[in-house]
Amino acid sequence: MKKIHLLIALISFMTAACQTTIKPAIIPPQTATVSPTPGLKLIGGVEHIYFPPMEASFAARIDTGAETSSIDVNNLRAFERDGEKWVTFTLINNQNNERHVFEKRLVRHTHIRRSETNEHRHVVMMDIKIGDEIITAEFTLANREKFAYQALIGRNILNGRFIVNPAVENTLY
Repeated sequence: MKKIHLLIALISFMTAACQTTIKPAIIPPQTATVSPTPGLKLIGGVEHIYFPPMEASFAARIDTGAETSSIDVNNLRAFERDGEKWVTFTLINNQNNERHVFEKRLVRHTHIRRSETNEHRHVVMMDIKIGDEIITAEFTLANREKFAYQALIGRNILNGRFIVNPAVENTLY
């Protein structure tokens, strides 16, 4: 009987020793500006971009929810050249009033669904400098005067190039 009591006491002691309380590690908020994925650059929720040949940068909203990038344009006019549809428009940098008139071949039209209304927009190919890269990508031409940012960078530019951390801004500037 003593052996059984001794065995029960030993098992109880060993079981109690194995039941230690493990406290989870406290992980500080992430403020890293280094990409965790090799080959992809980490960018913030707002970045400075350039539209060559313009010299001054634009602050652009980085939007992973937008499929196609968009820019605010003025004086948009469609015309035909050599049997193809083209558009001309003025891009004005609201920060320094730099202006440039672009003429671009129309790639397609798209419909943007909004809560208030649907918009019909022209889509053109634009060169954009973001960080040290110059990328040619589709942009919808829009009236963005109601928005805080003149340009919106969507997934058509972000995919395969950037990881977005909305907690930081201007990582490429």
